Amino acid sequence: MLHYSVIFFIIALIAAALGFGGIAGSAVGIAKILFFAFLILAVLSFLFGRKR
Repeated sequence: MLHYSVIFFIIALIAAALGFGGIAGSAVGIAKILFFAFLILAVLSFLFGRKR
C-alpha cells in the first residue's frame, strides 16, 4: 500500500510539473488516503502482533 502511495505522489509531481492541476490534485488526494491507511494498518499490525 505504501508503494501505491509513492506511485500516486510521483504521478502528482509529474502532472503538476506539466501543468495538469486537476489531475495532480486528485493524485495527491489518493496518495494521502493510501498513506494514512498504510499508517493505520501498520500501527494496528504492530500492536496486535506484539500480543502473541
